[in-house]
Amino acid sequence: MYEIMDEESRIQLKENERIDDLQRNGYKIIQNEKKFCFGMDAVLLSGFAVVRQKETVLDIGTGTGIIPILLEAKTESSHLTGLEIQEESAEMARRSVILNGLEKKIDIITGDINNTRDFFEQGSFDVITTNPPYMIGKHGLIGDNKEKAIARHEITATLDDFVREGSRLLRDKGRFYMVHRPFRMVEIFATLTKYRLEPKRIKMVHPFIDKEPNMILIESIKGGNSRLTVEKPLIVYREPGVYMDEIYDIYGY
Repeated sequence: MYEIMDEESRIQLKENERIDDLQRNGYKIIQNEKKFCFGMDAVLLSGFAVVRQKETVLDIGTGTGIIPILLEAKTESSHLTGLEIQEESAEMARRSVILNGLEKKIDIITGDINNTRDFFEQGSFDVITTNPPYMIGKHGLIGDNKEKAIARHEITATLDDFVREGSRLLRDKGRFYMVHRPFRMVEIFATLTKYRLEPKRIKMVHPFIDKEPNMILIESIKGGNSRLTVEKPLIVYREPGVYMDEIYDIYGY
């Protein structure tokens, strides 16, 4: 373990941790390369979500806090909260919040999504974002890395849990943003409408222009009317290793 200095605080980095530049407002994030680092899906979700001035935001399953930090940089929200079940990830996120001097704007809470009543009252937030585990149970290779397994597989919470609690915590007409996999789209839409979250806007994400989508971005409104807009698809790569211009814009390069 060693320390780095920023202007206001001393931040300790643990074994295998590194600091990455987020290319937004000079913000940085602490990650552990041996466990779980944020992916493109979280960055794309932060670019897809709409957060208006003075709105409150909750990110469910925040991991190392990437989405609250990016949304603070990109929006005029009044306050952001990240909820994370894994204490090690949550503690890392708190250090990133301190590193960026955002303690007054971002809270990171360690807790189980199935126990949100212990932390939040019903209808507490204007906007909720989530990048939930994509895989059902043991579908796919879980491996020996517990931290990655919990982030990628529905081990501690299911899609239904994320949507149910998201709906409970949103105010009426609040917005719910999710990134997920297209192969579960029918189940996702059925679960959203089950909890009064009406899908209003979707965007498919394709790795290349001639490849099928591997991500879907969804905006839903609590108690919204039934009308869905399908936005033009987002293409990630122009060629191997070269992003499309829109991806560079989202990343802030």
